[in-house]
Amino acid sequence: MGTTIAQTPPMGWNSWDCYGASVREDEVRGNAEYMASHLKKYGWEYVVVDIQWFEPNAKSDQYNPYAPLVMDGHSRLMPAENRFPSAAGGRGFKPLADYVHSLGLKFGIHILRGIPRQAVAANTPILGTEYRAADIADTSSVCAWNTDMYGVDPGKPGAQEYYDSLFRLYAEWGVDYVKVDDIAAPVYHQGEVELIRRAINRCGREMVLSLSPGPTPLEAAEHVMRHANMWRMTNDFWDRWKDLRAMFDYAEAWSRYIGPGHWPDADMLPLGRIGIRSAWGDRFTRFTRDEQVTLMSLWTIIRSPLMFGGDLRYNDEWTTALITNEDVLRITKHSSGNRQLYREGDAVAWTAVGDDGSVYLAHFNLGESEVTVTTDLSRLGLSGRYQVRDLWARRDFGAADQRVVTMVPAHGAKLMQLREVGNVNL
Repeated sequence: MGTTIAQTPPMGWNSWDCYGASVREDEVRGNAEYMASHLKKYGWEYVVVDIQWFEPNAKSDQYNPYAPLVMDGHSRLMPAENRFPSAAGGRGFKPLADYVHSLGLKFGIHILRGIPRQAVAANTPILGTEYRAADIADTSSVCAWNTDMYGVDPGKPGAQEYYDSLFRLYAEWGVDYVKVDDIAAPVYHQGEVELIRRAINRCGREMVLSLSPGPTPLEAAEHVMRHANMWRMTNDFWDRWKDLRAMFDYAEAWSRYIGPGHWPDADMLPLGRIGIRSAWGDRFTRFTRDEQVTLMSLWTIIRSPLMFGGDLRYNDEWTTALITNEDVLRITKHSSGNRQLYREGDAVAWTAVGDDGSVYLAHFNLGESEVTVTTDLSRLGLSGRYQVRDLWARRDFGAADQRVVTMVPAHGAKLMQLREVGNVNL
């Protein structure tokens, strides 16, 4: 992998939570413009078009079985021009990517692993080779929830050349981030992961490689961290407390694999206005404010990528404050040693170390009533006297020399920074 890509967890917007399979170019541009104006200075930079951009008739988050797809003459899917007008004339996503880049942002797309079934049916050629779609397809390898693709058999001649042609096209478009789906779970498709990694390395452009869905099997950890920049720890994450509570187990299991260039991914942030064209209905997030604080505290302390799922243009003051707290986002960008400190009943504590030597401590309450959570400084390997700062309240609340004690609401969190008294940075 490249040495400079994704050295900190990617931060951006993805169209899935609000528009499902049906996002349009005007909606992508509108969210990019909002990000450039309001969020870029905080580190938000990726604008990602999720699944089915090649299907003219996509209407919601529901897939149309065996839908006709837009495809070029070399077995490669192309943007549907009725939804992405700037793609007309074979220009693909280049005009949209150019616009996103003009705002100082980066552009990403979603793809499904494999080769289109309609390419196999038509037996269209693989660019620059004597091979055709049917020569490389594994027709027994299909996605359980989408009918667009067959898998590619990594052992067949032409398989690497097909993926090479895909990623050369994406490089020509100016793509900076590719989310590859149906590849990490329920089966980890190691062979196709390797084909894609080589294709990115050869395409002449650095791209973040994100693998979905989850849960990625832990036994694939060493392989995935060498080949991908981020990979899903869980299946699709939605605005349900049970999903958020379950994330603590996944986060603890994957914490040893957190590091520059390779990030276990807790999935998108279903915050703000989501489900705009969804079978679940147009709504603002169902998470309570305490649960939203828990969500953002956990995602930052575990250094998960941060991909916002709602339409940014509808963000209220609360939501904006949640994703622009520089002290909190500093953990995502500049911390190490991120780990669960303990879990005792419904009380969970995580910790990390800042690049300035400060210590971060998060107290979580997974229970149904307010509790007192106490952490002895000795559990953090600390001795002495420390100023404790509440990062969400943006205020210091006293010094601690033996323990940190907080009242944490049900489903809530306290996120703190500890600095040794006498530190010149206080």
